[in-house]
Amino acid sequence: MTISSQALISAHDISLTRRGKSVLDKVSFELQQGEFLTIIGPNGAGKSSLIKVLLGLIKADSGNIKRAKKFKLGYMPQAFSPNPFMPLKVLDFCNLNQKVAPSFLQETAELMGIQDLLDSPLKILSGGELQRVLLTRALLNKPNVLILDEPAQNLDVDGQMQLYKLIQNIHQQQGCAVLMISHDLHRVMKESTQVLCLYHHICCMGKPEALIKDAQFNDLYADQMDELMTTYEHHHNHCHED
Repeated sequence: MTISSQALISAHDISLTRRGKSVLDKVSFELQQGEFLTIIGPNGAGKSSLIKVLLGLIKADSGNIKRAKKFKLGYMPQAFSPNPFMPLKVLDFCNLNQKVAPSFLQETAELMGIQDLLDSPLKILSGGELQRVLLTRALLNKPNVLILDEPAQNLDVDGQMQLYKLIQNIHQQQGCAVLMISHDLHRVMKESTQVLCLYHHICCMGKPEALIKDAQFNDLYADQMDELMTTYEHHHNHCHED
């Protein structure tokens, strides 16, 4: 399998079985330079397992992953709990297992709004503060691929909006490709350039405006479609009026 000239990562026929049940069934897609690809799907659909395969944390039963030679990864996990008995400061955590120029760390911390937290113990941070620290650490590798596994999980509405705004700014200003798992359909339709709907296999994939017309997508999200269509059409029309 050859990776296309613009693709940073390419998955081909990824299959994974656990305890006799199919978790992933011949999943294939590419993440292009500068793309914002969001993976959606019901709980238990295999989304986090797919991310772990892409990261090399799980070995697929079959299929293969190709990465571009210039592939540089930043990763933000779905959940992270600091050890309450380890007196680790935010600054130390950001430098953990990687060498970062102090000036670049300070610049990134200011971009993420955590410059005043650098001397704080990691264990006392609020949920929103911790998510911003994790995102900061993911950026310190100067990635061209940012992988985010439900980054706004367990945040209140304001915290979710602030974090998604940061992610949007990173994508637009730094030009890195983003691969994100999210349950927020409104945010998905607003920010994504491509959406992949996963339920062990790829149910559908495409641009948001095409996906909302897809029958399988409508079946999966029937209970949310009326509200989603109203929100999407308002945003879509608003964009054309600017």
